[in-house]
Amino acid sequence: MTTENLFELKNVAKLFTKGKETISIFEGLNMHIKKGDFMAIMGPSGSGKTTLLNLLGGVDQPSSGEISFDGQRIDNLSESQLAKWRANNIGFIFQFYNLMPMLNAAKNVELPLLLTNLSSSERKKQVATALELVGLSDRAKHMPSEMSGGQQQRVAIARAVVSDPTFLLCDEPTGDLDRQTADEILEMLQLLNSKFGKTIVMVTHDPSAAKYATHTVHLNKGKFVKAEELLV
Repeated sequence: MTTENLFELKNVAKLFTKGKETISIFEGLNMHIKKGDFMAIMGPSGSGKTTLLNLLGGVDQPSSGEISFDGQRIDNLSESQLAKWRANNIGFIFQFYNLMPMLNAAKNVELPLLLTNLSSSERKKQVATALELVGLSDRAKHMPSEMSGGQQQRVAIARAVVSDPTFLLCDEPTGDLDRQTADEILEMLQLLNSKFGKTIVMVTHDPSAAKYATHTVHLNKGKFVKAEELLV
């Protein structure tokens, strides 16, 4: 079964236990993400943005409630089932790139494909395509230490899209970059959304970055609020 919504969260709660104290991050959270969305999530530190990304990426599970992806419940999958689901559907892009320093660009991009049944030659072909997409074909053999921050983030984007996932999760993808380089990365995300149909959710503190998304939502204390309510 497929739906217009790629993600649906219904009455989701997330609790953490710290010593004898139980901390509620979300309680009764509802949201949906349509296929083809480019959604920016903004809000102050501690508002639940990263926790929400972890729930969407199947890295964490809700304490209660339902999370569905393209009509399939993922909140009740086993760890092995979640790992397979992530490998097939999700690409992650982080603020600090998370590249393996001992691997060159091509080997870093290839990492998600090692979880698939592709042959070595098929993996190399997809890696080459992904590096070409981000304009780094000539940097395939370069180590992360030999590349600028913007180039490293391009490698991270290539790694995120090499397996052709449906959904990209971006956690402050330009937070460590200067304005010009950040805009180049955001334009690339915009292209992946508009031309290649990738659904994107991006957490950011930067209003300039959020303008590249098709729409922005605001989180505060585990709830979606209007932008002006963040100032209260």
